[in-house]
Amino acid sequence: MTTVEENERFVRVGRGQPAGEMLRRYWLPALLSAEIAERDGAPVRVRLLAEDLIAFRDTNGRVGLVEAYCPHRRAPMFFGRNEECGLRCVYHGWKFDADGKCVDMPSEPPDSPMKAGMTIGAYPTVERGGVIWAYLGPKDKMPAPPDYEWLRVPPSHSFVTKAFEHCNYMQALEGGMDTSHSSFLHNNSIGNMTALRNRDGAPRTDVEVTDYGYTYISKRDLGDEGNYVRVYHFVMPNQQMRGTVTGWFGGKRDQPKLDGHIWVPIDDTSTYVYNWCHGYDESVPISAADQEKFEASAGRGKDHFIPGTFVLNRNPGNDYRIDRQRQKTQTFTGIVGTNTQDYAMQEGMGPISDRSREHLGTSDRAIVVMRRLIKEAIDSVESGGTLRGIDPATYRDVRPYDGMVPEGGDWRTEFVPHLRAKW
Repeated sequence: MTTVEENERFVRVGRGQPAGEMLRRYWLPALLSAEIAERDGAPVRVRLLAEDLIAFRDTNGRVGLVEAYCPHRRAPMFFGRNEECGLRCVYHGWKFDADGKCVDMPSEPPDSPMKAGMTIGAYPTVERGGVIWAYLGPKDKMPAPPDYEWLRVPPSHSFVTKAFEHCNYMQALEGGMDTSHSSFLHNNSIGNMTALRNRDGAPRTDVEVTDYGYTYISKRDLGDEGNYVRVYHFVMPNQQMRGTVTGWFGGKRDQPKLDGHIWVPIDDTSTYVYNWCHGYDESVPISAADQEKFEASAGRGKDHFIPGTFVLNRNPGNDYRIDRQRQKTQTFTGIVGTNTQDYAMQEGMGPISDRSREHLGTSDRAIVVMRRLIKEAIDSVESGGTLRGIDPATYRDVRPYDGMVPEGGDWRTEFVPHLRAKW
């Protein structure tokens, strides 16, 4: 059982907090590249790990991520002029480059020494896979930039999206690690016994700890047909990779895909979920229509957001538009969209779940081990130890998969050709 004290160490993400300091040792998604596509375009507000920041793309294409307030009089940099390789505060004209260095101070005399030592807080960024990644930790501890397989896939074969979730990152992350819930929460065809996950609602799980986090599998017994096995990866500190090749409900998909999520804390009570997806290999491009179909099935299609935001229009304010008649006759929840169903459960736990009141079972093995690794990482930061998932060499070649394994077969042998990156 997780104690109240342990729970607090898991969920608080601000600077100086145990989990907050741990998360700052990793590169984290700060925003999508598409949000600041234009050079010298409008700055964008970013809130990450309870810090208010401003992102901008300069004249040369560099991405700056700076404090939200000018160091002069704390004026909001959101209203700044993005011009000539810097962001200029409109209050008194102070201008800062992407590294945070003050490059112009027109409100002071030309011979003033102030400009030489003036900076605005700025964080390193890299742009990969359609995402702007930021590192908010100590510079002497900064790891190599992220190099997951999905970051190397060309845009013709991949996409990434994001959505807002009003709860702490931990309960959202744990929802992703939980594999047995898909037989119930995501049962969108009641009575359909061709659906792989409908046929066995108590999957056997196995977890193998690795240098990047862990590999875990769910195995569903389909009788004479063998076992449906899904191989996942948990990559520290907040990413899940999963196979979507055989599919959830039986039958081969026309275009096998791999996908996953990264749950990034905005602050203690809100999260951005980054959703990535790519084709199995070079033979599987993903068109705009393919992307929309995939996202719509999750409840993240183009018509599923409040315009101009990343907030789903099915949300706590309208009870996710649950249809009780549909719940009686068609689907287990009566809620449309697999991710919307997830959000209803995760947000419904409250902004921060009280884990001291849980009663975990055997199907929660992946969650138990995940918490152990998060605790290990927090303790390692405090003691000066090493962290899992910091070195790209530990994860760059791994990939998830799902498929059928004959009775008596071993997924480790059967899936060998499928579990190594192809990009």
